[in-house]
Formats: sequence, structure tokens, C-alpha cells
Amino acid sequence: MPTAVVVAVVVAVLYFLGYRYYSTYLARRVYGLEESFVTPAHQFRDGIDYVPTNKHVVFGHHFTSVAGAAPIVGPAIAAFWGWGPALVWIVLGTIFAAGVHDFGALVVSVRHKAMSIGSLAKDIVSTRARTLFLFIIFFLLTLVNAVFAVVIGNLFIANPGAVLPIFVEIPIAIAIGQYVYRTRTAALVPSIIGVVLLYALIVVGQYAPFDITPWATALGFENPRDLWVIILFVYTFIASRIPVWVLLQPRDYINSHQLFIALALIAAGLVVGWESLVAPMVNDVPAGSPSIFPFLFITIACGAISGFHSLVSSGTTSKQLDKETDARYVGYMGAVGEGSLAVGALLAVTAGVAATRADWDALYADFSTASGGATGNFVGGVAQFAGNLGIPLQIATIFAAVVVISFAATTMDTGVRLQRYVVQEIAETAGWHRLSRNLTLASVVAVAVPLVLALLPGGGDAGYAFGVLWQLFGTTNQLTAGLALAVVAVWVTRRGRNPVAVIVPLVFLLAMTTWALIVNLVNFIRLEEWLLAPLDAIIFVLAMWLVYEAAAAMRRARRHGPDLVGPPAQAAPGERGA
Repeated sequence: MPTAVVVAVVVAVLYFLGYRYYSTYLARRVYGLEESFVTPAHQFRDGIDYVPTNKHVVFGHHFTSVAGAAPIVGPAIAAFWGWGPALVWIVLGTIFAAGVHDFGALVVSVRHKAMSIGSLAKDIVSTRARTLFLFIIFFLLTLVNAVFAVVIGNLFIANPGAVLPIFVEIPIAIAIGQYVYRTRTAALVPSIIGVVLLYALIVVGQYAPFDITPWATALGFENPRDLWVIILFVYTFIASRIPVWVLLQPRDYINSHQLFIALALIAAGLVVGWESLVAPMVNDVPAGSPSIFPFLFITIACGAISGFHSLVSSGTTSKQLDKETDARYVGYMGAVGEGSLAVGALLAVTAGVAATRADWDALYADFSTASGGATGNFVGGVAQFAGNLGIPLQIATIFAAVVVISFAATTMDTGVRLQRYVVQEIAETAGWHRLSRNLTLASVVAVAVPLVLALLPGGGDAGYAFGVLWQLFGTTNQLTAGLALAVVAVWVTRRGRNPVAVIVPLVFLLAMTTWALIVNLVNFIRLEEWLLAPLDAIIFVLAMWLVYEAAAAMRRARRHGPDLVGPPAQAAPGERGA
């Protein structure tokens, strides 16, 4: 039985080879990077959004922006099919799909004045593709916000000691934001102090747990988690209305340190404990379980490739790139970092959470149990790794829960804010000017839709309901990645370069997502799930729409032959443009 350390080392070597050789091939042969190209950070330099930045600093921002709870939850559920298939897809998906996607979205945005992926879809694919993008992103963010509210609610119920540090982190982050904003100083030292205070509160939290169950019972809630879900959406409604520097950015400062601390703790715990993988390489799942094809790929989602990354690559990251050649390091390595977090999550739930195969089988008895307990299994696994380093188990458990909740809460903060933007943009396109211009009304819509989705399926078998929501999130997220890859593929083709490296993951993603959508639609209709069935059908229509738009754009690109897509950034004196 292999040890987790051996698996981690092998994966690290594969990731190194992927970055050293495959990303070099992409940079030279597919994307054609030029060091002399004047990036938007230089062309439109304003000291606010467009700022030429050292590639290591940009990487830190990019990685912490794309990393969240998703690459933890997906692999933790996918271990149900066995660690072998999950590991293979995480590694191959990271090297050959996520790296291509994240890197490509960044390059295309840089070559088009740091335009967002939605605007790029309109300019490169078609006007309809922009509408497609808006609807896909609407459903993606709806599902992101719904599933992470459920994740946080479950973790608060299971780990009441995490409630105090998570909620006190809010005023700590606000204080950091005020200090940085008013003094115009760097955020490094204040954010480190914030992390120290947060971890001190973890110790306090074990002595002051908060159990919401009595409050939920008094208010008539059958499931105490539902009260947490409502509280979380009230919080995100408020958080999405205030400036980003007040809360969102300073929380990101704190969570960026937490991310690297968690990865370091997992690695150190693996080395010290030399844990064995007690889970099966390929699991003999019970009859009636979701099949490994296509659901493994949909379930892992962000652990292998994430469409959300294209929003970050073409949003803030492309405005900070000093040299176009830095895109290889920032974009591809960002994907590798996300893949590393996914591998860490997989090892935590297959080598750390259980001491024997029998114990593991009990945790992954069926898909309902696996999906409902995924985050708890990760928390238990990380706590075991921390215990190998001499950290008391109770404190280590709260630490792991705080890490996941912090990532998920930050994702919700960003997700609800982005959802409001999308709602306003869709309303503007449709001519609903009252909704598009009313910030409060748009925020209500952005909160109400995922809130309903998070609460309605919660009755009965809550674990299965969460698993279904996660699969719908995964399919929508993959569709977003498919749209970004379609944009990149057309751009590469029109530049006269070979698009095969982009088309292969694009076709694979579309095949898996449409397959999963059809299977789920049949099951929803059979089970009379009249909320989920129409949602699945709408996402399926969007998938077919994406296939048509991508194919039509590729035909046009091949028919017209190579050209220079979009206006190049103006070259500085003595330099040449693309």
C-alpha cells in the first residue's frame, strides 16, 4: 500500500515536468509569447488597476484569488470512486486542461487590452457568445453561493468552536482594511498580525463553542443548518454592498497566508506521519451510485480545471502583468497551485481521516454519505496531519475547519458581489432599467436566488441534495471553462497556430458535462425533482449553445485564415508590438 508521501512526491515531479516542458511548448508554439510586447499594465498604467508588478507578487495575488474551498470539496467527494481515478484526473486535468485554460485566458486578455472573458467572447466568437457567457456565469455563481452556504452551515454545526474565530475575523479584517487605506502602507505586516490573532482565537474557540441548535429549534427550523444559511446570506448581502477595501480585500490578505500555512502543514504532516493510503485505489461503489464516467470529472471540478479562473485571469491579473512572458509563470503555475491543493485534499481524506480500511469504508459507504461528509472528512484528515506535528487534536480540528470556512466565505463574498454585477448586466441587456440601475434590488436578486436553492433541496436526504447541487455546480463551472477555451481556441486559430492543445480539453469538457446533464435530467424527471430538472435543462441548452457557437467560430477562423486578432497594444519607443 503506497504512502501519501510517495504519491505527493510523484505528483510534484509530474507538476514540475508539466511546467518545465508543456508550459514552455504552450508559450512558444501555441500562444507565441513575446517579451517585447507592451502589456496593458504599461500601456494604461494608472497606479490603481493597471500597475506593472513583479511576477512573484502577481502570482501571489492570482493564486490566492483562484484558490478557495472548491478544490477541497470536489476531491474530498470524488475519493468515493477511489483515490486512483481521482488522482489521475486531478494531475492530468491540471497539466493539460487547467494550465492551458488559465494560461490562455490570461494571454488573450493581455493581447486585448486586459478585456474580460465576456467582452473577449463577444469580440472573438460572437455577440451571442457574450449573452451565453452572462447566463452561464449567472448559474455558476448561483450554484457556487448555494453550495458554499451549505458547506459553511454544515461545518459550523459540526465544529461550533470555529464560529468565534470566523466571526471575529470580520472586525479584524475591517480594522486591517481601515489601517491600510488610511495610512497607505503595505498590507503584509498587518495581515500577518491578523493571522496571529485569528489563530489565537482558534485556541479560545475550543472553550467557547457556539451551538445554534437551540436558537434554530426555537425559531421552528427542522435543520439547524438552514438558520446558518440564512445568516450567511444576510451577511453576504451586507458585505457585497460595502467597498471591497473595507472587508473583502483585507480578508483576502489574511486568507492568503492561511492558504500557504495549510499547504505547508499538510506537507509537513505527511512527511512526519508517513501515512498510508487506507482508501482503495479503485472503490467498488454500491449499486445505484453515480457512475465514474462522467461524474468523477464533474465532481472534482475546480480540483482539475475551473472556469472561474478565466474570470480572474482576464479580470485583475491581466492588468498587472509586467511582461507578456510572465503569463507562463503566473497563469500555468496558478493552475498547478490549485492542483496541489486538490491533491492535498485527496490525501487528507484517503490517508489522514481514517486509520483502517473499515473506518474509511464507513465514511464513504455510499454517495450520499461521501458527499454529505466531504468537508468533515477533509477537516479530520488535516487535523490528523497536524496531530503528527504535536498539535492537539481539538485545536487542529478547529484550525482545519476555519481554513475551509474562511475560503468558502471569501468565495461567497466575491460570488454575491459578482452575481450582482451579472444581474445588472443581464437586466441592462434585456432593457430592465429599473433592475439594472437599482443596486439594492440587484443585490436582493443576487442573494435570493441561491438562498432558495440552498434551502429547498435541504429536506429529506440532505447529503444527496448537496451532492446533486455540487454536480450542477461542477457542470456549470466546466461550461464556463469551455467558453473560455473556445475563445482561446478561436484566437489561436486566427493567429495561424495549432489549436489542438486547446481543443482537446475543450471537447473533453463538453463531452463530460453534456453527458452528466443528460443523465441527471433523466433522474430528476424520474424522481419528480421539479426544481432541479428545469435548472438542469437550462444548463443543458446553454451547453448545446456553446457547442454551436464554438464550432461556428472555429469554421469562420479556418475559412478566413490567419490574421492578427484585435488591435495590439501600442509599442513603446524602440520596441515592437505583436
